[in-house]
Amino acid sequence: MKLSGKEIAVFGMLGALMYASKLALEFLPNVHLLGVFTISMTIVYRKKALYPIYIFVFLLGLFSGFAVWWIPHLYLWTILWGAAMLLPKNIPDKWKPIVYMCLCSAHGFLYGTLYAPSQALFFGLNFHATVAWIIAGLPWDAVHGISNFFCGILICPLIMILRRSEKQIL
Repeated sequence: MKLSGKEIAVFGMLGALMYASKLALEFLPNVHLLGVFTISMTIVYRKKALYPIYIFVFLLGLFSGFAVWWIPHLYLWTILWGAAMLLPKNIPDKWKPIVYMCLCSAHGFLYGTLYAPSQALFFGLNFHATVAWIIAGLPWDAVHGISNFFCGILICPLIMILRRSEKQIL
């Protein structure tokens, strides 16, 4: 996929905006707009949405440390991107907000479970220890899923903004 200069600039800014939004909301554990950005960018940019997503992941590692905790981020956001790519393009307008909100929410509820394989691999957890790790994180996944649902109301407006900006001539 070849990128234009405009796309490079826009994707760089979107990746940085994802990172800045995460920092801005860090005082609220497991509440952030990353799912909102991931789904919105995927709906608008399709495959090219991976660029700003991985700019965000890189910035996360760069400023917070490329440690074991960071490695799952290499696949966690790709899973949400893939799920958004699988959504039908012809969803009726009245259903789009709820479909996007539910997808965003599902990713939040499943975050700990999706994170668990790397924990098991890096820390030598057996199946029972991995399940215990997932269960211990369920309250945080509930906060994540519920907050993602309500933050998901911003997905359709963000899609509209991104599409409008695409039509602007520099």
